[in-house]
Amino acid sequence: MTSRNPAEQQAAHMPPKAQQTPPVRAHARQNRERILQAAWESLLESNEASLNSIARKAGVGIGTLYRHFPTREALVLEVYRHEVNQAAAAAPALLARLAPLDALREWMERLAHYGMTKVGLADALNSAASHESLAAESYEPIIGALSMLLRANDAAGTIRPGLNPDDVLLMMGFLWRIDPRSDWRTRSGRLLDLLIDGLRAGAPAAAGAAGAGGNSPFPGRR
Repeated sequence: MTSRNPAEQQAAHMPPKAQQTPPVRAHARQNRERILQAAWESLLESNEASLNSIARKAGVGIGTLYRHFPTREALVLEVYRHEVNQAAAAAPALLARLAPLDALREWMERLAHYGMTKVGLADALNSAASHESLAAESYEPIIGALSMLLRANDAAGTIRPGLNPDDVLLMMGFLWRIDPRSDWRTRSGRLLDLLIDGLRAGAPAAAGAAGAGGNSPFPGRR
């Protein structure tokens, strides 16, 4: 049997690199998430927030911030993309734990949050990219998530059948017109209630419930 030299014996007792790297990657992901959250909060307060102040808010060194985002433009755009992806990824998760109509309502609330991000970052985004490129980049994930939610509600009979996702998204444009410095949560909630009521009008499930009382408009009378 061939004996191992001391270097080989030492290497045999060392943990594989594959077992060492996941904690490092996880730590890097956590730093990235903290930076994005801190940047989102800071840029909503002021589009002139410095990278140093964002790094301090995230609890990381400026060198760590630059390793993830080498320029201010890269950071601003990634904050925007992060909010878009968060809104899009929420749709299947919401449908997995909520009834279709409740999932749609909660997703719309999350889109209101995204809308405030877009408005609040407007000045910073203007210097980073064109409106056309940003709109094109965010359209597919958002319309895809909305289409999924509308199909689930269509199948459940909880909304008017045959709704066009583009039409619904266009109606939701009011979310981008609310002043982020106002009590936007309360106002967007009221407006979303009106939108949901409109989507439910003519829903098969609602019509079936109304018809269960009989043909008379006054079920209690004979």
